[in-house]
Amino acid sequence: MNAKQKYSDGLIEEVEIVDDFLPSPEELAFKEDTVKVTIALSKSSVEFFKEKADEHHTAYQKMIRRLLDSYVDRHTGK
Repeated sequence: MNAKQKYSDGLIEEVEIVDDFLPSPEELAFKEDTVKVTIALSKSSVEFFKEKADEHHTAYQKMIRRLLDSYVDRHTGK
C-alpha cells in the first residue's frame, strides 16, 4: 500500500476545479458564548476526562462542554 507515486513532466488532463469548501479564518476563530456554572461531578468522571484531555493535549473542561453540547444538539435536532 505504500507504493511510491511516479510523477512526470507531462500534461495534466481533465482537471476539475471545486469550490472552496473550507471555513474562513473568521469562522474558525469564533468565541462561543459561555455561562459559568458550578457543578459537582463524580471523582471518577473528572479523572477520566483529565486523563483523556492530557492524551489529546486539550482542557478537560472543554471536553465536558463539548460532550454536553453534543447531547443537546442530538436531542434538539441540530
